[in-house]
Amino acid sequence: MKDLMNVQDFLVSDCDVGDWEGKEELVAENLNELIHIAWGQLPDDLSCDKIEDIINSIWQHLRGDTAILDTDFEELIDWVNQHVLTSLDEQME
Repeated sequence: MKDLMNVQDFLVSDCDVGDWEGKEELVAENLNELIHIAWGQLPDDLSCDKIEDIINSIWQHLRGDTAILDTDFEELIDWVNQHVLTSLDEQME
């Protein structure tokens, strides 16, 4: 059902991420990159609800955590890849 949705619906602006002491734009950019990476991994036939749950859970895990700023971006990519795979496995159970 991925074709019924658009990744743009999940992207955030610096106003959406809250107060990051002047680094809101970087947080939003990093999060949007991670959302794009996750989106690319999601199967086309995954239900809209499951897609929404997985994409939204990325911010739920990272919100308020300085890892989104302090961690090497390659490590964040590895984390989001694993997060999506784990989420998909959990959805299948």
